[in-house]
Amino acid sequence: MKRTAKIPLNFFGIPFGLAGLGEAWSVLADFHHAPAAIGEVILLVAAAAWVIVGAAYLAYLGTAKSTLAAFTADLLDPSAGPLASLALITPMLLAALGLYPHAPGTGRVITDLFLILTVLLGAWFTGQWIYYPLDLDRIHPGYFLPTVAGGLIAADGAAIVGQHRLAEAMFGLGVLCWIVLGSLILGRLLFRPMLPAALQPTLAIEVAPAAVAGLAWFDIQGHRLDVVMALLAGYGLLMVLAQLRLLPVYRRLTFTSGTWSFTFSWAAVDAIGIVWLQSTQPVGYRIWQYLLIAAVTVLIGGIGARTVRAILRGQLLPAQPSTPATPPVRALPHTPSTTDAR
Repeated sequence: MKRTAKIPLNFFGIPFGLAGLGEAWSVLADFHHAPAAIGEVILLVAAAAWVIVGAAYLAYLGTAKSTLAAFTADLLDPSAGPLASLALITPMLLAALGLYPHAPGTGRVITDLFLILTVLLGAWFTGQWIYYPLDLDRIHPGYFLPTVAGGLIAADGAAIVGQHRLAEAMFGLGVLCWIVLGSLILGRLLFRPMLPAALQPTLAIEVAPAAVAGLAWFDIQGHRLDVVMALLAGYGLLMVLAQLRLLPVYRRLTFTSGTWSFTFSWAAVDAIGIVWLQSTQPVGYRIWQYLLIAAVTVLIGGIGARTVRAILRGQLLPAQPSTPATPPVRALPHTPSTTDAR
């Protein structure tokens, strides 16, 4: 059987970013400032992209020498492994935003199903990180995805489908994991060398936790601003402004599938910005809302266009090695025995 080209896990960032754009348009539509159909069409495109990427990834696994070994190697990859959670988080978000308004029963069931799977995968990653100690220099903001993004998006989804106690529990999961992992990840970024170029787009993910937490809390507590929203906005503003200093880093990057790290993060910031403008209604707030949605649409649309061009030119998939690479052997932690003491 002819082997299918390896599909990197960061390809699941494509439907995830499109779902984020659909959410931003849906938020604007909820305030009656945009047609609901725009967000719904984008969510449909995101769903189609998830199916295509998922099918391509399964085809790659199906033609590997060992399906289980290939899948295990992806999950254990210290750089790409956490991105596997996007395969579960994206359909959970799509079910809550796109399916539930039209088919409440089916939308709730699918949201709950992927919520459970997201929590289980996040728990597996947490246990794996405890069992096999992490190399601090290998971690990056993508480590937010399995538990922080998973928990907070699960909270938002549960709130949207009317399961508010579950939403509160998921909010607690996401926020507490954010506190723990956020300290670890930011410490690594502050005190260790800069991330390698392939992982530098994940720096944009630093703006996402506060924005996603804000969207979740807004839906949980009844669409109003309160002290929790203000606290999240303060930290979120810091992380957004910090990105300005990273512009020289971003300008040096070449386009890869990892560029999609920018999409959902800024779509979430855009959506929470629309919420704040609607709730506070400063002078010209509707103009600012349209500027925000236009900017993020151009950003994600531009990345999408570059992706299509790269696919047509055969430049998106990583180059395949001429000879099969031997996967590194991951030694188990050594447990001292009685013979070691001799």
